[in-house]
Amino acid sequence: MTNADYLAKFLARKEITHVYELIGGMITFLLDAIHREGKTEIVSMHHEQGAGFAAEGWARMTGKPGVALATSGPGATNLITAIGSCYFDSTAAIFITGQVNRHEQKGELAVRQLGFQETNIVDAVKPITKAAWLVNDPDELPIILEKAYAIAMSGRPGPVLVDIPMDVQRHILPDNAIENPAFAAIDEKIVAEDVEGFFGDLIQAIKNAKSPLILAGGGLRTGNAIEGFRQFASQTSIPVVHSLMGVDVLSYSDPLRVGMIGSYGNRWANLALSESDLILVFGSRMDIRQTGSDVGGFSRDRRFFHVDCEKGELNNRVKGCRTLECELKSFFSFAATALPEADLGIDFSQWHARIANLRNQWPDINELESCNGINPNVVMHLASGGMDFIKAYVTDVGQHQMWAAQSLELTSDQRFLTSGGMGSMGFGLPAAIGAAIASGPTLLIAGDGGFQCNIQELQTIKRNNLPVKMIVLNNGCHGMVRQFQESYFNSRYQSTLWGYDTPSFKLIAEAYGIKASYVNKLNDLGNAISDLYADLNAPFLLEIAIDTGTNAYPKLAFGRPFGEMEPLAKPLEMEGT
Repeated sequence: MTNADYLAKFLARKEITHVYELIGGMITFLLDAIHREGKTEIVSMHHEQGAGFAAEGWARMTGKPGVALATSGPGATNLITAIGSCYFDSTAAIFITGQVNRHEQKGELAVRQLGFQETNIVDAVKPITKAAWLVNDPDELPIILEKAYAIAMSGRPGPVLVDIPMDVQRHILPDNAIENPAFAAIDEKIVAEDVEGFFGDLIQAIKNAKSPLILAGGGLRTGNAIEGFRQFASQTSIPVVHSLMGVDVLSYSDPLRVGMIGSYGNRWANLALSESDLILVFGSRMDIRQTGSDVGGFSRDRRFFHVDCEKGELNNRVKGCRTLECELKSFFSFAATALPEADLGIDFSQWHARIANLRNQWPDINELESCNGINPNVVMHLASGGMDFIKAYVTDVGQHQMWAAQSLELTSDQRFLTSGGMGSMGFGLPAAIGAAIASGPTLLIAGDGGFQCNIQELQTIKRNNLPVKMIVLNNGCHGMVRQFQESYFNSRYQSTLWGYDTPSFKLIAEAYGIKASYVNKLNDLGNAISDLYADLNAPFLLEIAIDTGTNAYPKLAFGRPFGEMEPLAKPLEMEGT
């Protein structure tokens, strides 16, 4: 059994049903072994970045590490954006790269490169991985693979990278290697020392509060804490606002769900947060996209209780929080037992009524009621309301991402996948491929700019006949940056409008053999969405024309108190992100 054979058996043993790759010379032995083993399906992509994003989409849906392979040199470096995306959004993933033979590596030689395509990918990705290895001792691969899996999944999940020279791939292992990897699993579980004291203070704060909120972030998903969180929210009856990465923590119809907060949050949700006196933070790091630039104005004199598994995220940007370093799943397990004995005796009905009034006063579809043509918030409601058959909504990055987060109507079982920390255009299409392979019918919502970054993956969708439904909002520009230029550069639209153009996405989809349609009138939108979902088992692309001048509103007015939002308030300073 070679190391390549061991890798194939390792993937099968870990129930990794799919891996994603773009073929290259240095991974031919690995792919051949996986093919011969026959238990893990190889999904061939058309760019390594696409392979990495597809693995990320698959991982988010399955809860297992996504696996992507690439050859040395440009193959490995093309993975870096996807590696960073997994790192910043806490997605478990194993990236496997081929490397030149050990005798072709430059080592300590004072040269830039010895072997063809030789590239030190391990040192390049160390800042954005939990661990990275160059396997120069061929007998160590079984142990390293076990470590890679454990580290990717433990604590705060994230990506690892294993770089395997070709001669190491061909190395013959001892017969007992598959049964005896000689490695004990890593346990990074955080045991909270102060959970009882923290919980006691939290209960007292809830009893004293008149307008509390829960801020729910993506860490609830990565921490496998969704069910415990939902039980906690129900038991306390505290309204829930969410970050961009927390869109799917509660269903759209849940009476506790308020909406998204932050730079492009729902106006009523930001207003509710500005009026709150207590905020419980779970799975959110309260970055600038959530707080705005005025952190003091965000925190004001309200109290914060913050639970996170990573100490560095506590009292980071927002100071003075009562904190608990703890796994979220463990915290909610403790709370489930302790809450019934806490005798809360609270009534937040007036606070709920106030939030409902704010929502009625500032509906999302009215933010763009004066826009020319199709209102993108209306698109989101029509494309998601009652669509229980969709397993995941995936977005690319840009204005459409904000409209989707503001207005999609998710059920409790549906997922929302987007690129948060990395914010990479080009994420959506390949991530939707991974999500569809993992779970079934998936709706991709993309802008014209981001869609073109990995448009080649339409061929992957067609070749595999994947149930990926695609909505491309075509406003003929890089809309989010164009809006930024409108605010701060006197409408000098270099590279957003000037020097940028879009094709007919309908014609491109049809060239790939995918059914498609185009709509530019609101009255035709209903029939177009019906066509989109007519055959749930086949791909379909719907191109929707959006007026170039349509902005993503509401938007925090930077430099003003939290809750004051454009276009009703004008920013006083340039946003920093």
